[in-house]
Formats: sequence, structure tokens, C-alpha cells
Amino acid sequence: MNRLVLSAQLVERGALRYTPAGLPALDLSLKHESEVSENGVPRKVSLEIKALGIGEITVVLSKMALGATGQFGGFLAAMRNGRGMRFHITSVDASPAMAA
Repeated sequence: MNRLVLSAQLVERGALRYTPAGLPALDLSLKHESEVSENGVPRKVSLEIKALGIGEITVVLSKMALGATGQFGGFLAAMRNGRGMRFHITSVDASPAMAA
């Protein structure tokens, strides 16, 4: 199963664009920082990941303020150029305080 749920901060949002199929799409960057236990030892984790929202989810994502945090759900897929991966967002849990 390819399912990712990530608590993260919205740090960058591109302009709304449309796919060749006519669906709205937003390119995003998300930042995550936490402390996890790995083999019983605490470890600080910090990462920034490229993300993409396509379709109805773009309405929610476009209303989120930069710097807002939320719980993003979706899946990982290879980027078109084959270099790296991107987090495709299919759901977001954001409180009203997170919207602009």
C-alpha cells in the first residue's frame, strides 16, 4: 500500500495551473520537523518535500496560509523526469485558524 500521512507546514505554493485533462493543480513544498524514536534512541527529523494537489483538494490548499500547519494525506509517486519523488496530496486536515 502506498499511503502517507504527514504533519507538516506549508512553506511554498505555486500558481494555480491546469493539467492537460483540465483539472486544477497546485505545486507545493511542505516542511516537517519532529522527534521520533529509532531503535529506542530519540532522533530529530527535519525534511522538506515537494507536493502536488490535483482536483478538488486545490480549493482547500489554495486557502491555506503560507506557514500554516496541517495533516496531509496522500501517496508518493515518481516525478515525470524520473528524478526523485513527489507527495500527491488527496486530503488535508486543517483547522479554520490555518486558512488565510
